[in-house]
Amino acid sequence: MKEGILEVLIVNAEDIRHTNLIGRPAYYVILQCGTKEYRTKISPGKHKKVLWNEKFKFDFPLSEWKNLTHIKFRIMDKEFFKNNGFVGETRIHLGGIIIEGTDKGFIVVRPAPYNVVLEDDTYKGQIKIGFKFIANKEVQNEIREFAVMPNEPRSICSCIKNLWKFPWWICLYPFKQENSKKEHKHE
Repeated sequence: MKEGILEVLIVNAEDIRHTNLIGRPAYYVILQCGTKEYRTKISPGKHKKVLWNEKFKFDFPLSEWKNLTHIKFRIMDKEFFKNNGFVGETRIHLGGIIIEGTDKGFIVVRPAPYNVVLEDDTYKGQIKIGFKFIANKEVQNEIREFAVMPNEPRSICSCIKNLWKFPWWICLYPFKQENSKKEHKHE
């Protein structure tokens, strides 16, 4: 079965809304495409810029990609005393990326800033996101088979022979070295 893979790189966000009344903000992003959802690590918002630099992969059969219209990014602020606060959201239409990626085999969209939409449909800040879509990747469902030898009883001779192959002097060498260091300290 052929599938397409969308790699999403979330680089950073700038000038986004600060929802904490007290303390420093701690932001994370929830990515949603179709039925799959991922979450970035929590990153502190220092100097009005939040850094993530994380990559995520969405893989679906090519027949499903044609039905997916967009990918959604929800920026959240980790709150300690209440539920996490909604900062903003960005939706990116995937139609052009999927069509061109399917035609050419792959497409790379360098990281670019996208507006962050607030609850009241105004804009505040930008999130920088990059994409890479690889189409027609063959899914390999590989089945590995191997023969298991029946448990044969091991002879005592082979066990003793393997025991003698072990280099016992390695166990004693570090001990001698530590003792010699102690002797040099006492002198």
